[in-house]
Amino acid sequence: MSAVIYKFERSREGDSVDESERLFTALGRYSSAELLELLYVGEEPGFFELIRGIFGLSDESRLILQNFLAAMPPQNLTAGIDQQGRLILAHGAPECEENPVKGIAN
Repeated sequence: MSAVIYKFERSREGDSVDESERLFTALGRYSSAELLELLYVGEEPGFFELIRGIFGLSDESRLILQNFLAAMPPQNLTAGIDQQGRLILAHGAPECEENPVKGIAN
């Protein structure tokens, strides 16, 4: 299943974007289950910071991350922050026990 959460193509008619119209259009394109899932996930602590971080990665780094995440069951993934402030993703138990990532990354 795939979903388009944000459409980058905007209407060229006029300079202002009618936010209400965009929201009503989204309501018609997605099922109520998809919209509720997006609302639920969007309320997770750190969600928007995580998404901004992912979009800030180079294409190569994003592909490496995607391949790493696709290669394993999510229940075996752990995350931690090391002494230098780097996010460490690993199979199994995290190596950085003193500062586990809370929220959506767990």
